[in-house]
Amino acid sequence: MNWNTLAGVGLDLVLGDPRWLPHPVRGIGWLIARQDKLYPRTRPAGVLLWLVTVGVTAGVVLLTPLLAIYWIYSFVAIRDLDRHAMAVIAALPDLPVARERLSWIVGRDTANLDERDIVRATVETVAENLSDGIVAPLFYLALGGPVAMAAYKAANTLDSMVGYRDDRYRDLGWFSARADDWANWIPARLTAALVWIICLLPGYGLARSIRVTLRDGASQPSPNAGYPEAAVAGALGVQLGGLNYYRGVASHKAHLGDAESPLSFPRLRVLLYGVAALATAGACLR
Repeated sequence: MNWNTLAGVGLDLVLGDPRWLPHPVRGIGWLIARQDKLYPRTRPAGVLLWLVTVGVTAGVVLLTPLLAIYWIYSFVAIRDLDRHAMAVIAALPDLPVARERLSWIVGRDTANLDERDIVRATVETVAENLSDGIVAPLFYLALGGPVAMAAYKAANTLDSMVGYRDDRYRDLGWFSARADDWANWIPARLTAALVWIICLLPGYGLARSIRVTLRDGASQPSPNAGYPEAAVAGALGVQLGGLNYYRGVASHKAHLGDAESPLSFPRLRVLLYGVAALATAGACLR
């Protein structure tokens, strides 16, 4: 049993990420932003950006082994994922408040979303972050300890900040986007499998979740995001995907799942905490 892992995840469940507490992901973001101003918009510069950011982050964690519990606590996001999603749902049917709260946790434009699309966006971000915010960090923790976990979070933060296809980041962010795809290939599919296990509980559709994952998981532009989203859609019997806007540009994603049931947010929370419990147990046994 790895007690550091258990303590770190336990702290996340109790505290979340209070704004007054220094958070390493904000430090990673600061490091990326400083480099962004220095480098030319080229692919070689993008590789250098990735190497420096991941190397510095991993090096800081490597040199501070006594802070292992703090690093683990900081690099998982169970409580805050739940908290932010609940805040959006709790604001409904007040659309302006719900849209504002949703904008804190998604990259899509939220200003004109109706209630149905707000709920869909909330479910999609919870489903995707089951992998990015919970399973993947714990997967890399199990493989290589807090250093590997930190390297993953640095790579994931790079993708969220520079992994775009617009004129500014098409070349500089190319390597960061590809590296994040590689890093998440196994965790995304592992997340879907963990969702299937939770579907053994009454009220969830195990066979449907497996069927939808295998049918729709590869249908999204991302090679990874579709798998946890499809697994969740199948587990709940809802349909995800469709038309979104990013910085005013339309993006139509294939549908995931079939609209068989109304969304039950409490059932989504069971999936969230169930997957987190299984991933934590796996990381503790390393």
